Amino acid sequence: MRLAFLPARAARALARLRRRLAGVERRVVRLAPEGTAIGRALLSYVVDPFLARTPETISYAHTQDWESWTIGRTLAELGFAVEVIHWTNRRYVPAGELDLLIDARANLERLAGAAGARCVKVFHAETAHWRVSDEAQRRRLAELEARRGIRLERLRLVGENRGIETADAGVVLGNDWTLATYRPFGKPLWRVPLSNAFTYPTPEGRDFEAIRSSFLWFGGVGFVHKGLDLVLEAFAGAPDLALAVAAPLDREPDFVDAFARELFRTPNVTPLGWLDVGSERFAAVAARTLGMVFPSCSEGGGGSVVTALHAGLVPVVTREASVDVEPAWGVLLADARVETIREAARELAARPASALRALAVAAWRRAHEVHTREAFAANYRRAALEILERFRPDLAARARA
Repeated sequence: MRLAFLPARAARALARLRRRLAGVERRVVRLAPEGTAIGRALLSYVVDPFLARTPETISYAHTQDWESWTIGRTLAELGFAVEVIHWTNRRYVPAGELDLLIDARANLERLAGAAGARCVKVFHAETAHWRVSDEAQRRRLAELEARRGIRLERLRLVGENRGIETADAGVVLGNDWTLATYRPFGKPLWRVPLSNAFTYPTPEGRDFEAIRSSFLWFGGVGFVHKGLDLVLEAFAGAPDLALAVAAPLDREPDFVDAFARELFRTPNVTPLGWLDVGSERFAAVAARTLGMVFPSCSEGGGGSVVTALHAGLVPVVTREASVDVEPAWGVLLADARVETIREAARELAARPASALRALAVAAWRRAHEVHTREAFAANYRRAALEILERFRPDLAARARA
């Protein structure tokens, strides 16, 4: 099995090497406002999209690329002279004081002293609070070991940072659960729901009688964190249901070895590998699928769930998946136990086809109302102006002029 993954792993290694040789994470990009600058802003997030040839060539593999580019562009449109660095850049120090500093991890604390006393410091929370997220992942790994005797290495911990403690304010991409992980720190929070790169046709015309038993798990690395182990066990015990798994399986060979039976030798489970959300293949999979099952233990915006909503899939998720789910367009799991997941999928599949169609269409409409690039840009601009109004009304007045 591991040999089959070698080409994908080699391609990733080559891409990382090229990026490192190009010095991407050491780059500083400068954006100028149209007129006289109202102040200086530093954005410490993702620098890659600012190096793309055109906006159309910005990667859509993760929403943070386009969102970082939009934040930088918004700040320049508001009148700031903007510098952009990658959040992993630990060497850069601004030349002189700043008026606005935005960071997603540890640079906020590192640069706060150099930014100056009047600088407004904003923590961009694209995960749940690191302590909540990392403890939840450790708990899931311990539960897997207790349940199956499988001990896997921890993956993708957020890691300790004091961003929210250092900040004057926070911007949160997730739902009320995500916001709650930051509220104990007493900082004002602004919610800006996650964007999505693509929209898809309405699911209204699908044959819901035919697809009522078909489900999808769709996500990136951190499979135990995102509940793939639980979903595989749930569907392995439900031969009346079908599960497709869209995941970069080559990224976690230890997990694949541990769950080889469920992934490759269970008749009602189909491993698809990674799906490009901009591809016809993804659209075809969505068209023959009822729902997306995603019992994550912690997310910062639930990107794969948002994509599923756009594709007209009914979400069956935990609240920690960090996307708003109401009975009108989805199923919120009471907990993440294997039995709960199995019964929730069965209960959903047993509903009348007309009810399933209504749920899918409502999910699709919800995504179009809340999780678009246009909505993100408008919400972020509003949040930025409101933060400035609260902490630097002089800059807010000039930005609005």
